[in-house]
Amino acid sequence: MSRHDFEIPVVFKHRIVFTRNAFAPDNRELAAILQEGGGRRAFVFIEQAVAAAWPDLAEAVERYFDSLAVEFCGSAVWPGGEAAKTDDALVRQVWDALDQAHIDRHSYALAIGGGAFLDAVGLAAATAHRGVRLVRFPTTTLSQDDGGVGVKCAINGFGKKNWVGAFAVPFAVVNDFAFLRSQHPETSRGGLIEAVKVALVKDPEFFAWIETHRAALAAADPAFIEPCIERSALLHARHIATGGDAFESGSSRPLDFGHWAAHKLEALTGYAVSHAPAVSIGLALDTCYSVRCGLLASTAATRILRVLDALQLPTYHPALDWIDAAGRRRIFAGLDEFREHLGGQLTVLLLQDIGIGVNVHQMDESLLCHAIEQLRLHSATRA
Repeated sequence: MSRHDFEIPVVFKHRIVFTRNAFAPDNRELAAILQEGGGRRAFVFIEQAVAAAWPDLAEAVERYFDSLAVEFCGSAVWPGGEAAKTDDALVRQVWDALDQAHIDRHSYALAIGGGAFLDAVGLAAATAHRGVRLVRFPTTTLSQDDGGVGVKCAINGFGKKNWVGAFAVPFAVVNDFAFLRSQHPETSRGGLIEAVKVALVKDPEFFAWIETHRAALAAADPAFIEPCIERSALLHARHIATGGDAFESGSSRPLDFGHWAAHKLEALTGYAVSHAPAVSIGLALDTCYSVRCGLLASTAATRILRVLDALQLPTYHPALDWIDAAGRRRIFAGLDEFREHLGGQLTVLLLQDIGIGVNVHQMDESLLCHAIEQLRLHSATRA
């Protein structure tokens, strides 16, 4: 009997571009990306809501490829939103399109849409031929400042968020700020929750900037939204690239601050509460809990809740108070699912100060109940 251990060093290049009007003839950012890869073919997937907001988009994409050496093999428009992740129907449609277009490992799948659409198309691309080159075009604030620049793709399964998925570094991410113009202001504001989150766990100066400019951000002023997205996206990407655990083999995930409750809240409400408001509520809950367990000063929590209020983001939902047959709040099952999803012991990041997180391995449910009551009262006062 013998054992042989081999270390296989693998380097991934994570390309992120910030631009406007990516498919304008004089914008050569995408052309440079595709030229660098030297791929053969490309197929484009567009979320239906994006195609409706930009009716000339598919034609503009096709014209853009006229000047490239990469063969344009067509496009498809399909519905997105959270429904795109509820089962594998969209994944299978993408597989079929890639097969019909003969998209191979040296070819490209371009995905244009919000985070859920990118997740489903990304999972299909990651598993077709064990991985075709994916170029993401996130079209919402939420996907541009967080999910779209990450290295994960997933759909929901077994009543749980992102249960079926993979780690697959996209060939490139193109954050085209022009797409943000078609967002509803509520969607634009909501997507900033991930910028608030990463600022709270990584960059106190960035949080102070958000705090100072919260009125302009709430008004979806592009002069503030765009730099906010860029700073958030780069903080997320740098953590993935330099944080030491890009593919989450450990149990610590600082970028998931507030997410144990958020993911469960989405599932409990049948995804009537979407990801952005769910994260806002989960972030508020873990902030208040951080105070109650003696980690965070109450003055810091007040600043955080004031920013969420200014951005018109929720901090409470009645589902936080739903009780199961055993008399336990149903939201607390999110802790069990979070531990199982990560593997190993429960690891939840809380706040020691703005910009400073600390991992804990247990949560006191009685203190969580007090934090929920605090948020319920806060929400009622705000209303």
